Amino acid sequence: MTATLTRDDRPAVRSRHSSNAPQGRGRRKDHPAWFLLPAFAVLGVFFFLPTVFNFVYALTDWSSFKAGISFVGLRNFVELAGSGVLLGSLRITLVYAVLVAIFQNLFGLLLALLLERDTRVNRFARVMFFIPVVMSALAVGYVFQAMLKPDGAVNAVLGSLLGRDVVVPWLGDTTWTLLVVALVHSWKWMGLSMLIYLAGLKTINEDVLEAARLDGASAWRTFRDIRFPLLAPAVTFNVATALLGSMNGFDIVQATTAGGPARSTELLNIFIFRTFGQGLFAQATTMSLVLFVVVVALAFPVIRMLRKREEVL
Repeated sequence: MTATLTRDDRPAVRSRHSSNAPQGRGRRKDHPAWFLLPAFAVLGVFFFLPTVFNFVYALTDWSSFKAGISFVGLRNFVELAGSGVLLGSLRITLVYAVLVAIFQNLFGLLLALLLERDTRVNRFARVMFFIPVVMSALAVGYVFQAMLKPDGAVNAVLGSLLGRDVVVPWLGDTTWTLLVVALVHSWKWMGLSMLIYLAGLKTINEDVLEAARLDGASAWRTFRDIRFPLLAPAVTFNVATALLGSMNGFDIVQATTAGGPARSTELLNIFIFRTFGQGLFAQATTMSLVLFVVVVALAFPVIRMLRKREEVL
């Protein structure tokens, strides 16, 4: 015997099956919120707790020269602001961050445009340019430090090309050393920017580019008026990460110049590192707190400005 469903029976069957469908409460039972506790515990111990203590110790006289720790209020901030060294290192850090953001995005965009076609040679070149991204920053810094010495490989190559001895102190001049170190930093990370720009270029509709070519637009005008505006999300990501990441720069500068010559490349993190090494823990903590506040204060306006640019375009 075969039972058949009448028209009146079908809604009841559907409602019975729909009642067995997983609801929000059922999904919560399958994925309980307490699974997040280990991740939040690690985040709290290694991020939130040190951040809170950073604010606390900046208001003390903590150092290796005293057995106890006393509360001093804002004295550390006043002394650092009055010395002028903190403001000088902060200015160098900002200049360094702007230079890195410009060079890294310029190199990354040029590489993305050159290697846009999906050929075997271009795929190999993409891998080669991405290798520095996964290399140790200290290793990159020490390699360039050896190459840029007066008797290093760079001057030797220039001397062989010019037919005379070249002895240029690339890392020993207070005028251009910061620029050279920013170029090294940009060289290391330009592969990441290249990949982001390549991903952005791949998302551009080919019909739009074909229409521009049919209208007689040149390659430069197509890039200026169509392709570059459509890369706005990639520009936002690359500029923000390069600018804010280089604000926390330390390893490459430490490996190449260690803040010299004459403190012309002394980023704030290098200044903090030296201050900690001198046993002035409270002052170093105050500097790191200042850097944290500056990065946060810079991040929101920059990201907001770039997001508004995306909306306009």
